[in-house]
Amino acid sequence: MNLIGEHTDHNGGLVLPTVIPLRTTVEVTVRGDALVRLTSESPGCAPVEATVTELRRTGTWADHVLGAIWAASADGRALAGLDGSVRSAIPAGAGLASSAALIVATLRALREAFALTLGEGEIASLAHRAETEFVGARVGRMDQLVCSLGREGEALFMDMRSGAMEPVPLAALGADITVIDSGIRHDHATGAYRERREECAAAARALGVPTLRDVPPGADLTRLPAVLARRVRHVTSEDLRVEAAVIALRAGDAAALGELLDASHASLRDDFEVSVPAIDRIVETALRDPDCYGARITGGGFGGCVLLLVRRGRGRAVAARIIERAAVGGSVVLPAS
Repeated sequence: MNLIGEHTDHNGGLVLPTVIPLRTTVEVTVRGDALVRLTSESPGCAPVEATVTELRRTGTWADHVLGAIWAASADGRALAGLDGSVRSAIPAGAGLASSAALIVATLRALREAFALTLGEGEIASLAHRAETEFVGARVGRMDQLVCSLGREGEALFMDMRSGAMEPVPLAALGADITVIDSGIRHDHATGAYRERREECAAAARALGVPTLRDVPPGADLTRLPAVLARRVRHVTSEDLRVEAAVIALRAGDAAALGELLDASHASLRDDFEVSVPAIDRIVETALRDPDCYGARITGGGFGGCVLLLVRRGRGRAVAARIIERAAVGGSVVLPAS
């Protein structure tokens, strides 16, 4: 889950994700032939069969598992047929890195089953290749990195341009991080998410920089079309908010972090235009709650989850009453029951 730093990863910017106490598990049994048989315990996920030598997209949940097998094979790892089973507590398409978790879990299972020499950094790289090249989702690298390298109780402050990473403990914050799932789903392989990435790339070209991370302070945005100027404004201001959030975390300043979450949501809503009315209603309701420090949409947008920062020990109660007052069909994801 990304605390703050949304749509900055694919722009070479700063991000601050953390792992969550929800698990995806993949179990692999090696076969004596080339057949790949996949099953999932999740409702609506029908079994899928393929062969390890002819892996193709199926347009189903299984593409993330098949993509992991494809990426490992393309990297020169010798694999055979297998039976794979998946179970996951992470809601799919909710902005909580369910796809990255599934691919990373699959690669870890392949590592064990086939005695592969794969470090966690290599797993993150292969997972990103699987999602972008096989599945076809133009995602950044943040989700795969935090699923591979993140540790409970810490946020991972990452510079996506330099590759620098630094753990930031969460214990000093003295607040609950709570998540509401709006129930509205997205698909990052298609649609508006791709459009936002293309807009960012177009803005960078127009400004003559490699990525929006390279836009200098005070850059003249008036020569850009208004929509591209808004996209740039979000990315550059969000990078600053990530830096400020790290300072707030280290100081244990929940109120300051809450204000940054609020500003991030406003920017994602108005400048990057990735929120939707139901999400905005949850956030607006949260901001009226006396126990809530701040709230924002988290993930790629167009649905998914709302992150809340609330007083210690009140996370589930606050989330439940926000859902009731906002009159949306949401559910509490964190704190996990």
